[in-house]
Amino acid sequence: MAAPSAPRPPRPRKEPQPLVIPRSAAEEQRLRLERLMRNPEKTVPIPEKLNEWAPRPPPEFVRDVMGSSAGAGSGEFHVYRHLRRREYQRQDFMDAMAEKQKLDEEFQKKLERNKMIAEEQTAKRRRKRQKLKEKKLQAKKNKLEQKKQEKESDQSQERASSEDDEEDSKEEEEKEDDAEEPSFVMGRG
Repeated sequence: MAAPSAPRPPRPRKEPQPLVIPRSAAEEQRLRLERLMRNPEKTVPIPEKLNEWAPRPPPEFVRDVMGSSAGAGSGEFHVYRHLRRREYQRQDFMDAMAEKQKLDEEFQKKLERNKMIAEEQTAKRRRKRQKLKEKKLQAKKNKLEQKKQEKESDQSQERASSEDDEEDSKEEEEKEDDAEEPSFVMGRG
């Protein structure tokens, strides 16, 4: 006999929930969500994905081989009927699996084809963007070169004009120098 343990404290009584019979699928879903949200700390059981149904494999060795001989018992028909039903089920399952596999392969091919088309479109657009980018870069370089040439031509014109001005000013200075020179030299002669 087990030793007496300490008495348990009484559980707090919950208010009884009124019985609500859902009238539609949406109402049933709403009730389930409300029940889940009453206690958010409680873990929610998420059911695993059920494995697909697969028929039993055919037996490797059949013990009760039925022939078409007369005198078969009345119970043999039912055994035959179940075996036949199971075999038809297995064949239908194999046909459905083959069809599903074919559809999956077609879907994968379609995905690949769509992916290739999308990649081609992306590559085409990338080339177009690259072309525009190169055009803009080239235009920018041309503009910079043009500005550089304009500056150089302006500077060369300024140099040329400043050289002309310098020559003119030198000539003027020479003329002024000539005017300042005395026409006779003092102290000689």
